[in-house]
Amino acid sequence: MPEGLKTLTRYTIEQEHRHPGSSGEFSALVNVIATATKIVANQVTRGAIAGSIGASEPDNLPPTVHRKLDAISNDIMVAETQWTGHLSALLSEQISEIHPVPSTHRRGKYLLAFDPLDGSSNIDVNLPVGTIFSVLRAPAQGTAPSAADFLQPGVEQVCAGFTLYGPATMLVLTTGSGVDGFTLDREIGAFVLTHPRMRIPDDTSGFAINAANERFWERPVRRYVHECLDGVDGPRERDFNMRWVASLVADTFHILTRGGVYLYPRDTRPPTRPGRVALLYGANPIAFIVEQAGGAATTGSERVLEVAPRDVHQRVPLIFGSRNEVERIERYHREPDEGPSFDSSLFGRRSLFRPAQR
Repeated sequence: MPEGLKTLTRYTIEQEHRHPGSSGEFSALVNVIATATKIVANQVTRGAIAGSIGASEPDNLPPTVHRKLDAISNDIMVAETQWTGHLSALLSEQISEIHPVPSTHRRGKYLLAFDPLDGSSNIDVNLPVGTIFSVLRAPAQGTAPSAADFLQPGVEQVCAGFTLYGPATMLVLTTGSGVDGFTLDREIGAFVLTHPRMRIPDDTSGFAINAANERFWERPVRRYVHECLDGVDGPRERDFNMRWVASLVADTFHILTRGGVYLYPRDTRPPTRPGRVALLYGANPIAFIVEQAGGAATTGSERVLEVAPRDVHQRVPLIFGSRNEVERIERYHREPDEGPSFDSSLFGRRSLFRPAQR
């Protein structure tokens, strides 16, 4: 390893030394999670090879590589973390109930919530995917873990992070004192600090949204997107770039490195599912990271980290990124009837077929 580079193991030990009296359990847990994601990364890089073995298909679903890799990734995360003695229970996007650490293992003082393979449908087309995780404190030891233990607002998180499986495997981590990024050096088998003190610029000219859902958006979001699309001729008086990877970790990493704003907003589809992003193992860890990097995260109506969870698989709208853009979107939600009228079509005033109206 080149001189001067710092491994994740050294990084977490140094963090522990800054807190006299620390037991070392937390740094050990972070390194165990990192090891699990390295194993997942190896499976992801095998693609269809890994997806053809090792996991059964869910009932009544067509066979796909990504569904098998979802299951494989979940099994890896559980198997690699539950035996350590640091966790009391686990919550995964892949299982309907919480997973208490078996009584044959010592139960610890932390809870782990995770999405083992975010953006997994991208596997089938060889695009980036990732793992998202959140660490919470467990209630007092001696009681059996329950789903209610996980129903903590995001401000209670001890640690949050994600691993991005792209051209390089990267781990992005916060413990509440800024955000640091690590790259997996496969020659030594360790994550190495390569992106210290990541910061999101306050302003941006880029946004990420699934434009195919435009007909379902509430007016504040449509107003914001239309103003961006109007570019130099509109009220923003500058051009914007639009992108959408359909992988929360990939879009988050892009915003952490280049700025931008991400929108998966509330829409007008059935009110029983007003949001699409899982709160406990999606929105909360991402919001924690984003805020620690100087950005902001909202549902449109409230700060993500202050949302009171009602269910372990609760889903919420999620808007995050460069602070000034997020605050503008929040303001638009507070004044939903303001702004000019606009066509219901995303390209109603400008398209490939109609010139811009002057």
